[in-house]
Amino acid sequence: MQQIWIVEDDEDIREIVLYALSTAGFEARGFESGGGFFAALENKEAVPPDLVLLDIMLPGDDGLTILKKLRQKYKTLPIIILTAKSSETDKVKGLDLGADDYLTKPFGVMELISRIKALLRRSNLSTQQEITFQSIQMSPARRSVAVNGAAITLTFKEYELLHYFLINADIVLNRDKILETIWGYDFEGESRTLDMHIKSLRQKLGEAGSLIKTIRNVGYKLGE
Repeated sequence: MQQIWIVEDDEDIREIVLYALSTAGFEARGFESGGGFFAALENKEAVPPDLVLLDIMLPGDDGLTILKKLRQKYKTLPIIILTAKSSETDKVKGLDLGADDYLTKPFGVMELISRIKALLRRSNLSTQQEITFQSIQMSPARRSVAVNGAAITLTFKEYELLHYFLINADIVLNRDKILETIWGYDFEGESRTLDMHIKSLRQKLGEAGSLIKTIRNVGYKLGE
């Protein structure tokens, strides 16, 4: 059974989410601060989480500080930020620091469960041969990416996005199709999330980032 951990200091929200996760068939653990969360994470006898739900406004280390620490050690652990901060700047900051998704409060538990399932579904890629497109190399078996032989670190969603582009190289991909494939459900109202992921992915790819072309009023394409 997959493990979902939530770090949320609001007891009411934490208990509602834990109940929803349990009802949906997940093993769930809740923590009110980063201290208890990291103590559990470092317990070698504990089953590690398959996904983390992370509030931003927390006592002690805030959620973004926790996110930074997590990404230093757990490069591909799926992380969803839950927060009342809903501005585009806040979202970009969370995504740039390594979050894979961003859900603002108040949120519906059904939407939360849908996002969790979509994220976990995409994390279970089968082992494939390496994929190469010009200077970009991807190894799904090792879940690694390199540009001109130099390794780069991507968040979960950035990796999924690049993988989708690579297996559809030189094909124009509709925005709605990308959202449906990568996020796994109707993402209407949060389409800026795709643009923010594209921007971050281009930056991390360096010169190879220019291979991701914007097709006005349609979507994106990987290729010349």
